[in-house]
Amino acid sequence: MLERNLARRAPTVSPLVSEASVTVRPLDPQGRLAFRIKPAALAGRGTIDGFDLTGAINSRTSPEADSGMRTALRLGPDEWMLITAADEVDERCEAISAALTGVPHSLVDVSHRDVGFSVEGPGADVVVNAGCPIDLAAKAFPAGSATRTILGKAEIVLARLAADRFTVTTWRTFAPYVQGFLVEATRS
Repeated sequence: MLERNLARRAPTVSPLVSEASVTVRPLDPQGRLAFRIKPAALAGRGTIDGFDLTGAINSRTSPEADSGMRTALRLGPDEWMLITAADEVDERCEAISAALTGVPHSLVDVSHRDVGFSVEGPGADVVVNAGCPIDLAAKAFPAGSATRTILGKAEIVLARLAADRFTVTTWRTFAPYVQGFLVEATRS
């Protein structure tokens, strides 16, 4: 029932290509896990269930370049967003919990809460920067970077996959606003 209700409320958006060749399109559903653990508890563990947790704060690590599956976004000293295939969430939760038996941690499935967008093409950084206060120049925010920030008035998780490719993740309730903001920025 929940799946049907979420599908019915999913933003109905279609890809947009602007004159500047920047495309804003919704991403297919992904599994997203909010993961918190003290770094000291990870001593001797570089990966857990295929998620590479060794990245610096504000980084994105993925075992296979741009695979998008089993990707870890390190958003803070003890905070990661783990991204996996939508149909593997329960399996990933069980495997991570089993690997961390007896170790204090928090693992919450937030897949239902988030919606993702891809912003691609020459000038994608300018489009995102229209509402994001951080410096998105390639030197300041290179490919492999990820952070929690804002776009306009909405909180987002921003990841740079390549020089001209970003993912923007926001709460489902903010998705129409975020998409509208990005689409409008492509027209500027």
